[in-house]
Amino acid sequence: MGSSIFDQYVEKRKNITKNKQVLLTTYVPNILPHRTAQIERIASIISSALNGDKPSNIMVYGKTGTGKTAVLNYIGKELRKADENEEKCKYIYVNCEIVDTPYSVLFNIGNQIIVEDSRRIPFTGWSFEKVYSEIVNYINNMNKVFIVVLDEIDKLIDRKGDDVFYYLAKINENLESSKVSLIGISNNMKFMELLEPKAKSRLGGESVIFPPYSKDELEDILRERVKEAFDENVIEDSVISYCASIGAKVDGDARVAIDLLKTAADIAERNGDEKVQEAHVKSAKNSIEFDIVSEAIKTLPPQSKLVLIAVIKNVESGNSSMTTGDVYKAYQSLCGMIGTSVLSQRRIGDLIGELDSLGLITASIRSFGRAGRSRIIELNINKMIIENFKQDPTFKFLESYRHPSQMRLV
Repeated sequence: MGSSIFDQYVEKRKNITKNKQVLLTTYVPNILPHRTAQIERIASIISSALNGDKPSNIMVYGKTGTGKTAVLNYIGKELRKADENEEKCKYIYVNCEIVDTPYSVLFNIGNQIIVEDSRRIPFTGWSFEKVYSEIVNYINNMNKVFIVVLDEIDKLIDRKGDDVFYYLAKINENLESSKVSLIGISNNMKFMELLEPKAKSRLGGESVIFPPYSKDELEDILRERVKEAFDENVIEDSVISYCASIGAKVDGDARVAIDLLKTAADIAERNGDEKVQEAHVKSAKNSIEFDIVSEAIKTLPPQSKLVLIAVIKNVESGNSSMTTGDVYKAYQSLCGMIGTSVLSQRRIGDLIGELDSLGLITASIRSFGRAGRSRIIELNINKMIIENFKQDPTFKFLESYRHPSQMRLV
């Protein structure tokens, strides 16, 4: 076998991670620190399924990285232990960020239930009503309770409306022996307010809140992962503390902390180092920070993007420290260019506050003596991220824009 460019890297690489699966954010551990209360609450609600009764529907709320999906998958695993042959109940999980149309949601649910190839639902070709009817007919005489988990449930309603929730919530009205219980997972505490009354009244049930993790709680989570993923003395104590502190700053996001640890370990392995040190974490932070911030910008609402572009345009015109008025003036011009409605200056002030809380800008109150106090706004993202943001459709559409001080808009 001939040599390749990879030889030098393979020879240098030192494998210090004994179980890489443990460091994936999709991994479901046997121990979930600081989520006992949520696990017990949800388990107590759905335990009635093991007696053949329909549990209440549940809405699970919490920010990204607060353990919602991990807990529900853990509960699903425990439910299968309690009912190994799925004689009494069946757990079904659907990620609505990936499965993002009403048809595909029913397709996914149906084909997790239907075992005969001849009766499986086709990927396309049937009407929504036919798929729904086929699922109802199939499960009607199974005498079983189905626990259907819809993760990222708000992503589906953002795109396609709430008809699918209405149909799933009323499915029990069409069943004689089997029963269906729904568990929705959402980052949006106001999700139920987005639904039409007919869907809301049927989907309603109990709510379970997942608060953000604190730094100390994230340290406990990381220690459990380290026990499974590494041999002793491979990870320095300061590494766990550093990863946890960064995760705590990003709304207590365990995914950020775990991903940081995984990337730091990978950097140490590529360097041929025997231990993961704080320097590896700092290097990892720099490499993934770009992705985190860019993703945060990509998911901003359109009006928030316009406000951020207004700040960037002020900076590019030489106004690196600006007032809310400066931002609002540029924002109005941007709205005029794309023909969108202009929000009030007070509402833009709120959006500036939200961008500040995300760390994209810094908005601080400063005193100017007799002239009073004013909020001074400064951009808080680097040039690489700005250049990446400029590929956004909104920004690209405004490429010909010039700051109000340089042009006169008619």
